[in-house]
Amino acid sequence: MGENHKCNMCGKPATVHLTQITGDKVQKMDLCEACAHKKGVMQTEGFPLSDALSNLANAVGGADGAGTACPHCGMTAQDYKRLGRLGCADCYEGLKTVVDPMIEQMQHQPHHGGKAPARDVELEKQHQTRLELRVLLDEAIRQERYEDAAKLRDELASLEPASGKPSA
Repeated sequence: MGENHKCNMCGKPATVHLTQITGDKVQKMDLCEACAHKKGVMQTEGFPLSDALSNLANAVGGADGAGTACPHCGMTAQDYKRLGRLGCADCYEGLKTVVDPMIEQMQHQPHHGGKAPARDVELEKQHQTRLELRVLLDEAIRQERYEDAAKLRDELASLEPASGKPSA
């Protein structure tokens, strides 16, 4: 645990790191010692992480999401807080006012960045650069700026894969 985690409840440095595995679901929570004692996690009889996550949902950001429901599965913010899990993939958008503050508090950033091999990240950057250059090239041609278009064409050609075929 080389990272400095903050307590999910109060924001102080976390010293207790909990992982609960239920089936194929993994839930993690970081707590400072005081919050761990308040929650009773220092006891040996067990700790219901879903209750702690529900309490965190109630505490984060003050957004209760009242009246908010997922348009696909009908899960409400109250259902989410009670169960500690979402009903479907559309819940992330439908219950955004409740889910986003929790993700930000738990992951210390507003979005889950995910993990991707460095090669994939670099390929995506190259792909985005090629798309941007194509737009600029089309615009230069449309505006009859042929010298600029030639430079953009050459730059784009230098970025194309070795096969000579442009990638989508």
